[in-house]
Amino acid sequence: MNDNLTQRLRLCATLPSLPTVAIKIIELANDPNVDITTISHYISLDPALSAKILKAANSPLYKSRRASNNVRQAVCILGTHTVIVIALSFSLASSLMKQPGNSHCAIDSNSFWRRSITSALACRALGEKLGLEILDDLFLAGLLQDIGILAFNTMMPEEYEPVFASVSSHNALLKAESEAFGVGHDELGYALLKQWRLPEHISMACLASHGQSIPNEIGLTIFGCVAVSGYIADYFLSPEKAGAVSAASEAARSRLNLDSTALMEVIDIMATGSASVEELFEITIHKPADISGILSGAKELLTMQTLTKIRELEEKSQRDGLTNAHNRSFFDHLLEREFALSKQHKIPLTLAMIDLDHFKKINDTYGHLVGDSILIAVVRVIYGQLRQDDILCRYGGEEFSLVLPGSTLASSASLLSRLKDSIAAISYKVDNGEQVNITASIGVAANMDGEMRFERPEDMLKAADLALYAAKHAGRNRIVEWNKFTPMPSGAAGR
Repeated sequence: MNDNLTQRLRLCATLPSLPTVAIKIIELANDPNVDITTISHYISLDPALSAKILKAANSPLYKSRRASNNVRQAVCILGTHTVIVIALSFSLASSLMKQPGNSHCAIDSNSFWRRSITSALACRALGEKLGLEILDDLFLAGLLQDIGILAFNTMMPEEYEPVFASVSSHNALLKAESEAFGVGHDELGYALLKQWRLPEHISMACLASHGQSIPNEIGLTIFGCVAVSGYIADYFLSPEKAGAVSAASEAARSRLNLDSTALMEVIDIMATGSASVEELFEITIHKPADISGILSGAKELLTMQTLTKIRELEEKSQRDGLTNAHNRSFFDHLLEREFALSKQHKIPLTLAMIDLDHFKKINDTYGHLVGDSILIAVVRVIYGQLRQDDILCRYGGEEFSLVLPGSTLASSASLLSRLKDSIAAISYKVDNGEQVNITASIGVAANMDGEMRFERPEDMLKAADLALYAAKHAGRNRIVEWNKFTPMPSGAAGR
């Protein structure tokens, strides 16, 4: 962070001041030898905080089998570390939420704390789903991750107001802050929490909130939960916002390797715990009736997203990686299916086998990179000519198959002629300026076309292949239609 902002942060008299109990709890949090008696004593000095600790200990969030009647019992049941972090969350949130605004207040305090507390809830739910033992640290880290926004608003309200008002998302806000002030609320929040002497992993959560690289390897899962929690909070608070659930799903996948099903479980955990958190922090996140709609909406959106991804993966598995034509495996199933439909319903089906002439010579002369580029160009040209129901597959190497459902030899002749001429018109320029041209030979066979009938799809494929060999033998760059008199050329030249 630049020196000017560091100095302003250190000397700013209007920054939120921490209550005495919060300062003491921070000291306890940094003391590895703190004991139950000391913690219980200091929490008991603040009746409001004591009541919060007892309420938290007896809430469904902690699933305790024993009820706590006093602070000492709560500390014994929950543990010293958990109680310290809970107390720190309450004392900080309580004091900061009560800070007076100013005439140039850029942010809406209720909206800010609704998002902060929802992010904390999401962060804790992510930890629960991942089986982490530091759920309360996650809650505090999620709660304070955007504290830099409050710091900006307090330090420079007049300068910050137009920057804050100009954007509609947290990521856009961070970029606008960096452009205007040379630093974002993530770095400013980190500096403020360091100034308050909060534990390092809590302070660093501010940096992690927008995916900054964390220099040490300790607690990287914590930081991943923090980074994802904001996206989940945005969906939880505004489920109707376009793209919110997709952004949360992508963040959960990329940062924590959680799929859509796991994300749905996280949102369900949040819904279960939201009432307890609202009561503890005396803030309304959602009306109870809205929670059911959020859950059903998330389930529907994530299910649709999962199905879309499955379809995309299926489609990708059926495509040739180089040319994006359908692959050989897809062709085998396709021909079997279309042949069965043709035979059952007595509708015509045409199959064309397209082979590039002297392609081996191109690879040997110019290299496989040029050969691959020509294959891509050929497929692009073919796709530009196809009709809606026509299907192109890469059969192997430089050979392609074209399945034309509902087409006779006569109705497909014009299309195939255009394809042959379009391929011949391709002129690929290599590095030395030389132009490389290619032609194609095409063999065609049809089923249920006049007297033409085949018993099996493989018979039709063999017929088209025989016609292709005949086209090669007759001089290449031509189309040959199979008929029962089409012979297998003896001594046919290589393809």
